[in-house]
Amino acid sequence: MSTPLIGISTYLESSARWGVWDLPAALLPAGYHRLVQRAGGLAAQLPPDDPGAASAVVARLDGLVIAGGPDVEPVRYGAEPHPRTGPPARERDVWELALIDAALAAGVPLLGICRGMQLLNVARGGTLVQHVEAHGGPPGVFAQHDVRPVPGTLLGRVLPEPVSVPTYHHQAVDRLGDGLVTSAFADDGTVEALELPEAPGFVLGVQWHPEAGDDPRVMEALVEAARKGAR
Repeated sequence: MSTPLIGISTYLESSARWGVWDLPAALLPAGYHRLVQRAGGLAAQLPPDDPGAASAVVARLDGLVIAGGPDVEPVRYGAEPHPRTGPPARERDVWELALIDAALAAGVPLLGICRGMQLLNVARGGTLVQHVEAHGGPPGVFAQHDVRPVPGTLLGRVLPEPVSVPTYHHQAVDRLGDGLVTSAFADDGTVEALELPEAPGFVLGVQWHPEAGDDPRVMEALVEAARKGAR
């Protein structure tokens, strides 16, 4: 049985430092590829590219992860920027929206993490709340809070009980995009997961950061769906 290839979108930074170098870089926290590997997949990083290449890229993958990162530019869902909304990452927005569209069209299993969940919602015509409080620690520090999976959903089968998850975000889903359903909530009512039941395969977004925790079940579910598709 082949090991499924899981692509993970990356950051694109104008300046990053390592050793004696300070250069533009495509980068990704190591927790992402380590979680894919731990879940039984092969990890491939997908830096921003021409959106016209997205279908060709996705065609070579067995599964796709849209990683966390900066705020989605509000123009993508027809809103004006909130004072607390961060600077845009336009290359990532365009590239990752193209990857999502290509994965949905091809039936490639898709997992959106934090920003990735928000982009999945935007790709389906949904909107975002641009600022919420108490969903992260101080800068650069994950907090923990409980999420309640909705019974009977895809996520509810993967996580059948409430769980404490690592979280770091200040934006959230507002109006759900076409066909999406909520599959987990935080105690304050914030949407913590969504999915697309009408899709022929695995399409899930989670607001928390499984790559920063010790529970591999969400990624294992993606990898297993990718493995079945590869077969």
